[in-house]
Amino acid sequence: MNNQAISVSTPGRICLFGEHQDYLGLPVIAAAISCRIQINAERIDQPTVHLELPDIGSQEVFSLTELPLSYQHDRDYFRSAINVLMREGFQFGHGLAGEVRGRIPINAGTSSSSALLISWLNVLTQLADNPRELTARQLAELAYRAEVLEFGEPGGMMDHYATAVGGVIYLESQPAIRLETYKPALGAFVLGDSQEPKDTIGILARVKHGMLRIAKQLTELNPGFSLHTTELTEVTEFKDVLSKDDYILLKGTLSNRDILRQALGLIRASEQAGTPLDHTRLGQLLTEHHANLRDAQQISTPKINRMLDAALAAGALGGKINGSGGGGCMFAYAPGDASPGEVDNDPLATARRVAEAIEREGGRAYIVSVDEGTVRHPLATSTVL
Repeated sequence: MNNQAISVSTPGRICLFGEHQDYLGLPVIAAAISCRIQINAERIDQPTVHLELPDIGSQEVFSLTELPLSYQHDRDYFRSAINVLMREGFQFGHGLAGEVRGRIPINAGTSSSSALLISWLNVLTQLADNPRELTARQLAELAYRAEVLEFGEPGGMMDHYATAVGGVIYLESQPAIRLETYKPALGAFVLGDSQEPKDTIGILARVKHGMLRIAKQLTELNPGFSLHTTELTEVTEFKDVLSKDDYILLKGTLSNRDILRQALGLIRASEQAGTPLDHTRLGQLLTEHHANLRDAQQISTPKINRMLDAALAAGALGGKINGSGGGGCMFAYAPGDASPGEVDNDPLATARRVAEAIEREGGRAYIVSVDEGTVRHPLATSTVL
């Protein structure tokens, strides 16, 4: 294996249902998408990592002579992955050279960092001195440690499982990790990058800590209160003890919990019965989810709202903001076939119209589909650098 060069690619992801739910211990439904990050790499004799990053006009170069590695900046994922793997017994006496390319929008809520880490871990575990095959789930758990735990970052494991495993996943984090995978016959999505930078820290400070504070306050008032079991209709008893904004946030959170449960029921019923998915209802649930994220969590922006309105007017069945919010991406569900009378009968006709509508509002559109998780392919000869 010493001279082997490999190529690994990993998808980005969209959060279908459960935005701002995982850190509350509530489940999420996510889907891998056909925007991917790819790393081509090979082992070299020099104890050095040398990665070219042409998409951002940069490179990553560092020595492996002194291990574990010291971090040089926040979110130093290329080094953290090596440190995490060393604790798992992997050894790196040789170096690696390679190139990183991708088409996942960066800092836009589509998990570009997690996809990068999954790809890098996949490469490292194959080109280490003592290579070992890891499952997609094992790669996801290592990526969570390298991205979140290593730097004390907020966040759950949705991004890592969604990008590593692929397809559509349902993920519970409490009381223990529970992962279900599905392959519903979903049509095209149109991802729209607003090209507005996300305000992740500000959003989390307000929404996450606000909701955790509310839950603690209500549990102290009524020990029977639970974000998992309390019905939306039961929270009227708290209307007078919460501020108006807190009450709206609480109702929006429980409503989104219930919307996810309805969506999961649709997906499960379709797969179990072998019947077509109700695409129209799925689209409606996405739009209802966005309404809560816009009005209760207040994480959307005027531009993203305009992009979504334009997408719906162009024929999308539904859509929502994607990611922590305050900017970044939205997506629309546009599985429709060509309109009657269209000569070319283009199966992506609706998606193309939606993409054009999003771009007229100033977004950058990508027509995507649900995709497989991280994959690797041995290369016969060195094609790196």
